[in-house]
Amino acid sequence: MVMWVFGYGSLVWNPGFHYDEKVLGFIKGYKRVFDLACIDHRGTPEHPARTCTLEKDEEAICWGAAFCVRGGPEEERLAMEYLERRECEYDLKTCVDFYKEDDPLKPSVTGVIVFTSTPDKVSNKYYLGPAPLEDMARQIATANGPCGNNRDYLFLLEKAMHDIGHEEDYVIELANEVRKVLAESSTMKVTPVKEPRASRVSNKSKSNVPTAHQILPYQPEAVATTI
Repeated sequence: MVMWVFGYGSLVWNPGFHYDEKVLGFIKGYKRVFDLACIDHRGTPEHPARTCTLEKDEEAICWGAAFCVRGGPEEERLAMEYLERRECEYDLKTCVDFYKEDDPLKPSVTGVIVFTSTPDKVSNKYYLGPAPLEDMARQIATANGPCGNNRDYLFLLEKAMHDIGHEEDYVIELANEVRKVLAESSTMKVTPVKEPRASRVSNKSKSNVPTAHQILPYQPEAVATTI
């Protein structure tokens, strides 16, 4: 028996389960959105992170990676148990067709499992829904959880899409807005430098006193560890 799973978020760079084959490609009819809350990995119940899920869009395609698990029912069971624990905020498992770049019209694999979420705040408590870009960026810039911070999740996804040769404007735009929030926050924390009081020792050096141009705003790292 063979099981295929499509990854479009952190699974792309960190699957975390045993697999026998990884294939780059895309699925049709879905687009990536940061509309799902994460309260146990990159955020907390009090300050949830924003992670990506898929939204139906007939005109869209979503690039990612398909992972193949061979070896029989036991291997599949172990992989699925791990994924269901990790993807606990996703309440749907859908089977889709998976395409490779060299043949975009004919499915390379059919029946590929993808974890998605119901876009309804009533039936799905983890669904946050869309928000203005600036609001999403502020939430992502400040959310932290047991497995790391929310911004690194986004930056690692941005890097992963670059590495597979299919950067996504939506991800880049959101990541740049998060960097803007981080830069502004860092600038606000810079303490103005006070002039030293006059010293009775006329020949005392002032070379150890920092000047304003020596205090640089924090530049966030684009790559960090993740789950």
